[in-house]
Amino acid sequence: MIFVTKATLADWSLLISLDTHLSKEKIKEKIERQEIFLAKENNKIIGFLRFNYFWDELPFINLLFVEADHRKQGIGSALMNAFEQQMKELGYSQILLSTQSDEEGQHFYRKLNYTDCGALLLSKEPTELFFVKKLDSYM
Repeated sequence: MIFVTKATLADWSLLISLDTHLSKEKIKEKIERQEIFLAKENNKIIGFLRFNYFWDELPFINLLFVEADHRKQGIGSALMNAFEQQMKELGYSQILLSTQSDEEGQHFYRKLNYTDCGALLLSKEPTELFFVKKLDSYM
């Protein structure tokens, strides 16, 4: 059975092997600030969503990850739904995220009613696409 929960320090050693974008210390800080949601099956992490706050005020999804053999089973959607619900409960009216133009994630986010809202062009990098979702019209 798959369930979504917030990461705790008990999850730290498993998370550091999955999230190679941040240092071990930074992952610990994000766990302590409750900025990581986990999808677990039989006490094994099969996906996670990590976020922060853009301009210190807008929820911004930094990373959504699902293990390759668990993709296309609704796990990413479950993580997104849990995150969106919590942000709405906390009083936020919108969520931002970004993905590179050469990644498949953009299609997934559009299916979840995220809309394009901008792009960032960096030299020698794929275009970074930005998306927004208004929560008040969603839930």
